[in-house]
Amino acid sequence: MELKLYKKPKKVVIIEGFPGFGLVGTIATEFLINHLKTELIGRVKSKSLPAMAAIHGDKVVQPLGVYYNKQYNLVILHAITSPAGLEWDIADTLEKLAVELEAKEIISLEGVGSTEMGKSRTFYYSSDKKKNAALKKCDLEPLGEGIIIGVTGALLLKKIKTPFSCILAETHTSLPDSKAAANIIKALDSYLGLKVDYKPLIKTAAEFEEKIKNMLERVKAVGKEQEKKKLSYLG
Repeated sequence: MELKLYKKPKKVVIIEGFPGFGLVGTIATEFLINHLKTELIGRVKSKSLPAMAAIHGDKVVQPLGVYYNKQYNLVILHAITSPAGLEWDIADTLEKLAVELEAKEIISLEGVGSTEMGKSRTFYYSSDKKKNAALKKCDLEPLGEGIIIGVTGALLLKKIKTPFSCILAETHTSLPDSKAAANIIKALDSYLGLKVDYKPLIKTAAEFEEKIKNMLERVKAVGKEQEKKKLSYLG
């Protein structure tokens, strides 16, 4: 896995979000990129990643793009591809990025599955006592117990030297969850003082949710039709 940087700002806060429960991390980081003044300063490349290209606004979106916001000195790692099977490699790359940019903190944005309908709690965890205290003041609940998988889980197990914090929002669906992502942005805004209005996210992401649902329904319908043709051919 190769980390390529075009700029190397120092003393940054790194925010990362990967596809997971409700695509919360991806939606939240995309919202930050679009609502803060950011520039692409690097990317993460690997031949093990799916050969997938996304086009948005007539531009190619990097599967693992590194963006920078000068105003708040933030570096955002935005992922539109699943890291399945590469969690440890990506965690190593994030650690390398943190060392190279002398990062003050890495913040992971995640969705966590919940079976309790009607609740939308937001949790926190940090490897640093001072940051734990700061997150507690943001009206978040401590993650006393839970299982964290993926890149976030790998970073927790690696016990990296850079202070590592997590903001996790409950989600009740495997489809894009705009409300959970909005809760993440609200918490992050309170923690870092970004002055970002999270409310537009609910409307924007809700529209995206509908598109995804329609797409999945079409894929399911096509799959059923193909299965019928296969059975007819075999019969």
